[in-house]
Amino acid sequence: MLAKSPDFGAWFEEHGLPVLVVLGVAIVVTLVARLAVSRFRRRLEGTVSMTQEHSLQRAATVTHALSTAVVVVIWALAALLLLDQVGVNLAPLIAGAGVAGVALGFGAQSVVKDTLSGFFILLESQFGVGDVLELHTTGGPMSGKVEGLTLRVTTLRAFDGTLHVVPNGNIQVVSNRSRGWARAIVDVRIGYGEDVERVRQILDDLFEEIRMDAGFKDWIMDGPSVLGVERMADYALEVRITADTRPSKRPEVERQLRELIAKRLDQQGIKRPIPSVAGPGTSPAG
Repeated sequence: MLAKSPDFGAWFEEHGLPVLVVLGVAIVVTLVARLAVSRFRRRLEGTVSMTQEHSLQRAATVTHALSTAVVVVIWALAALLLLDQVGVNLAPLIAGAGVAGVALGFGAQSVVKDTLSGFFILLESQFGVGDVLELHTTGGPMSGKVEGLTLRVTTLRAFDGTLHVVPNGNIQVVSNRSRGWARAIVDVRIGYGEDVERVRQILDDLFEEIRMDAGFKDWIMDGPSVLGVERMADYALEVRITADTRPSKRPEVERQLRELIAKRLDQQGIKRPIPSVAGPGTSPAG
């Protein structure tokens, strides 16, 4: 049998235990970190009563990013400690890593910005796939339905079918039309000769019928109701009607209200004003 090298034995007695301790601590910390991330993921997923698909996607993306970052940091530190134990001079490595980090930071700062912005969008649940948004970005305003969301980009489908891919770091303001409630607003024009109180009573009777309609109960959360005269135009009064609706149903509620109001006013003999077609400098008769 070959005798154990005295140099190796001395080295192992001096450095072997610290190496084993570093590896053991790194493994334990990694397991603890993954356990903490798993618990955090369960909290993000929420209860069954929440929008489960969005919650699961958000939790998976956020926790995957956290888990990867934590593992990289833990084992990078462990590698430095192990290299120190085997006698490698860390000063040149740290200096080189610092220079490389600065260069990478300048070259990839937009990617880092996009990733951090996407991380906080997901963590704070600002919006998710399926939400209808209005975005103010560095490239101008955009609106549409979210079709995809990653840490780096948000994919937005506009109403005309155009697909916008927006880097998350370029998003400045998010207006979410799919959360909580929305408000349907309809302005009705009536002539100056019409009795406003009679028009209000006609509309109140119509809105009472709408509230009793089972087809509207799932769409309208409050209202409709007449706010009153909103504006006095050159040839008409504008009466404003509002209703609190489910976010996804606001456009449809507005269309239905316009149709029902127009039909009821016609039935009651309320005439809608017609603007004059006479141009500037032209007499009405000419």
